[in-house]
Amino acid sequence: MSDNFKLAIVKTIHTVIWIFFNVVLAYLFYAAYTNRVGFWFWMGVALIGLECLILLLNGWTCPLSPIARRYTDSTSDNFDIYIPVWLAKHNKLIYTILVAILIAVYLVRVE
Repeated sequence: MSDNFKLAIVKTIHTVIWIFFNVVLAYLFYAAYTNRVGFWFWMGVALIGLECLILLLNGWTCPLSPIARRYTDSTSDNFDIYIPVWLAKHNKLIYTILVAILIAVYLVRVE
């Protein structure tokens, strides 16, 4: 397999995981806003927490990034994922803000 093909595999896996966590986060917002806090809400919170722990243990870098780095010399912020450069550059900040907003929604909506 060529390096380009290997990179495409890593980028695809990384993108699918990124999309999955966006779906989880969207569900968490829905559940918190509609007061549907139950098993699936807490499972989503656990998944987001696990993701944060994995990033923390890897120096705030996705574990897939060093794997992708083996197959490219690109210096672009999105060298390891199929999302726009601006989003890859600010991804952690954006999602930290979204999780903070989610916590606020949860605290306001849940009685």
